[in-house]
This record gives sequence, C-alpha cells and structure tokens, in this order.
Amino acid sequence: MEVNKVIYILLAVFLGSFGIHKFYAGKSFQGIMHILFCWTAIPHILAIISAILTLFRPADENGNVTM
Repeated sequence: MEVNKVIYILLAVFLGSFGIHKFYAGKSFQGIMHILFCWTAIPHILAIISAILTLFRPADENGNVTM
C-alpha cells in the first residue's frame, strides 16, 4: 500500500505509541498490537525506528512510499 511519506513519519513520531501510523498504512493487526502494548515503551521505540527507516526510503513523484 502506498502512503504519503511525510504524513506517515509525523504519525509515527507523534502518535506511534498508539499505532496510528500502522493503521494509516493499512496494517491493522500491527496497529492493534501497538495499542495493546502502548503502556510500555516498546511501541514508541518501534515507531521511531519505523519513522527513521521510512525517512531514508525513496518516494515517488507524488511523495508516496510503498509500505
């Protein structure tokens, strides 16, 4: 699924603990897992890593990346 790179990174950084970026990318199961474990720091760490990896992923001419 293609998502806007900037929006995905912003969602991962600011709402990553709740898995909002995963729901945005169409990965509902991973989003639910983030919600279930949001009381720990693990989803936030994973979201920051996901944002960093997406930052270096090449975007198409519309600014979208494939997730």
